[in-house]
Order: sequence, then C-alpha cells, then structure tokens
Amino acid sequence: MEKKVVYSGIQPSGSLTIGNYIGALRNFKDLQDDYLCLYCIADLHAITVHQEPKNLRKNTLDLIALYLAAGIDPEKSIIYIQSHVHEHTELAWALNTITGLGQLQRMTQFKSKSQKVKEVEAGLLNYPVLMAADILLYNTNFVPVGEDQRQHLEITRDIAERFNSRYSETFTIPEILPAKVGGRIMSLQDPMSKMSKSDSNKDGFILIIEDENETRKKLKKAVTDSLGKISYNDDQKGLKNLIDIYASFSGLSTDEIVCKYEGKGYGIFKEELAEVVTLGLRPIREKFKEIRDDKAYLEKVYKEGAEKASYIAAKTVRKVYKKMGFIPR
Repeated sequence: MEKKVVYSGIQPSGSLTIGNYIGALRNFKDLQDDYLCLYCIADLHAITVHQEPKNLRKNTLDLIALYLAAGIDPEKSIIYIQSHVHEHTELAWALNTITGLGQLQRMTQFKSKSQKVKEVEAGLLNYPVLMAADILLYNTNFVPVGEDQRQHLEITRDIAERFNSRYSETFTIPEILPAKVGGRIMSLQDPMSKMSKSDSNKDGFILIIEDENETRKKLKKAVTDSLGKISYNDDQKGLKNLIDIYASFSGLSTDEIVCKYEGKGYGIFKEELAEVVTLGLRPIREKFKEIRDDKAYLEKVYKEGAEKASYIAAKTVRKVYKKMGFIPR
C-alpha cells in the first residue's frame, strides 16, 4: 500500500525559533517512517516581502542544514528548494484562474500585512494560491500546520474542490495534521503573543541556532509575575509558557514540573529550565554546524530532492493541463 503524503514548507526568511522546533521541526523525523514526506524550502513565498539576495541564499542553505540536523533523512524524505521545481508557479497560475479576488482579499494574513505597507503587491495577495499549488502538486493528504494557518488550508481545500467539480476529480483534498501538545509557544516577553523571529524585542524569542549563553540570558529575563508561586494556569500566562517549554524539552508533564518546583522560587526554576533547554538543543546545534560547512553535501541533497519532487509535480501539471484543454507538447 502506498504511503500517504505529508507536505510542509518553511520560508528561508531568517532563523527559526524554538516555537518552530517544538511545534513542527522536531516532529518531522518521526513522520518520515509512516508517510512520504516532502519538506520544502519556500523561497518563492519568501520574496512576497523584500529579501536581500545574499541573505536569501544564506538562509536557504541554513534551512536545509537545519532540516538535516533535525533528523530528516533525504533517503526517506524529499528535501527541496521551491524555486527549483517550476511546476509550483505553473500550477499556481492555473489555480489563480479559478480563485475569487474577494476570497483572497478576505484572508486574515493579507488584511493584516496589507495594512502595514503603502502599496500592496500582487504576490502578497496571491500567496495563498501559491501555497495551494505547493500542497496540491503532490496529492498531499496531510499538512502539519497550526491553527494560525488553518485559513490557508481551507482556501486550498476550496480551490481543490472547485477544480474537481469543474474539471472532474483531480486533486486530493488535504487535511490538517494536528500539532502535538506544546505546539504553541508564546513570546518570553509578551505571553499573549506567539513566539516569533520578527518580534522587535530580541529577548522575546529563542532561536534554534544561537549561542547557549544567549539562550540562558533570555530565559533569565523571561516575564513571569509577582505571585512567586509555581503553578500552571491562565492567570500566570508567562509562567505557564515557561512550563510548556520545560515540558517540551524534558518529557515531564506540566503537573510533574509544578510538583518538582513546589515551594521554590522563579530564579531556581528559570536556571534549571535554561539547563534543560540548552542541553536539549545542543545536539541539533552541533550537527547544524557540521552539516552547514559541507557545501557539496547540501548541494547533493537539494539537487536530488528537486529531481524527486519534479517527477511527482510534472505528472500533476500534465494532468491539470490536459483537463483544462491545453494541447500537450
């Protein structure tokens, strides 16, 4: 029986946080034994906001190295760069012709981001259609995304169903693959907001790849409260977030952590949390440095990945073009 397909794309627009690691990246290696997994470096998506070319190239290679350091095996999974598979843009154009302008304008992320710029560029508006093409090219069954991306998957499903209705059954209708517990990590400085590398306060996030001393300092400065009591509830959101991080790296339950630090102050808790996090990240940080220095290996991985991805994607586009009435070459 053929394995079901899992698809995930991450933009190479900067370093990833431990929120990305806990919610997605560290779970990827477990998926590859049960599914055919495609892990895309979404560089075409990244350019919907301005990117310095040299930084985009660096970040792309960094992300490939990070995928590999996190345990993704290129013999089991397909790791590739989005712009190396031209079928992504070809299918996106075809899907644009059956996607309503109003539906794109109602997308939450579009409304939010368009308010922050003087002129809205077409790429920002069409972002969800390219994402739909990414997913539908590979007959994807599951997409491991958080709740903040649910709307993008819903529009992908809508587009697929519209195409299937108009041209006959073509696309698999994808579903969300729910994140494991601890998938949503909040800012260390504003526990009401999701941890993000774009946070203007650099103490609000921990990068997967950063100096251990930097990680310790950020955790030491993390917001808690004035109660001084270790407990896990929504009245102590900052502390709750730190306990979630502790649980994610230690394997202990939140109840076990609360019990362990009963009667102890926040200082001791934060110090030991820093130790748990730095020890947990040390293997991936060391592996990343080793892989990142091997340019020949990185090139081999992304070139072979693009070949495998292109083989699947080309079949999908041929089928779509035929159904839409294009004459084959």
